[in-house]
Amino acid sequence: MSNATDPRIRTCLWMEKDGETAAQFYTSLIPGSAMQDQDRFKGGDTPAMVVNFHLGGTPYMILNGGPHFTLSPAASIMVLTDDQAETDRLWDALTADGGQESQCGWLIDPWGLSWQITPREVMQMNFSDDPEASERARQAMYQMKKLDIAVMRAAFEGKT
Repeated sequence: MSNATDPRIRTCLWMEKDGETAAQFYTSLIPGSAMQDQDRFKGGDTPAMVVNFHLGGTPYMILNGGPHFTLSPAASIMVLTDDQAETDRLWDALTADGGQESQCGWLIDPWGLSWQITPREVMQMNFSDDPEASERARQAMYQMKKLDIAVMRAAFEGKT
């Protein structure tokens, strides 16, 4: 039977190596996250082959599978942030030490995993009942890498 510590379904992220380090880093960033178990080959002090963890309650596993496959932006982790400070904190941490900024709130972390760091207010603006205001906000967003709530709000309100 599945439970919160052993979910029946989880997303597997294939990494070449250093999956345990990546998972420890990810869980340090997202409140309500934790490392779970790591599966190592018997009889050695080898890096974990499989690392299970959850981010804010969502289960993941990393498979240290070698260079055969690589991560791609076709799959990403989306984090809805509550304010600009949280957006900035996550963005700065995930782009440090080899991470890469992309467009419209997307980035690639040092392990090659794509993330969307998206303020909740941006989602509200993008899907507002006012299509003209939403379009102004989206046009402002298209010019950004890290999303700036104040700039998008000004565009949404027609103040730019």
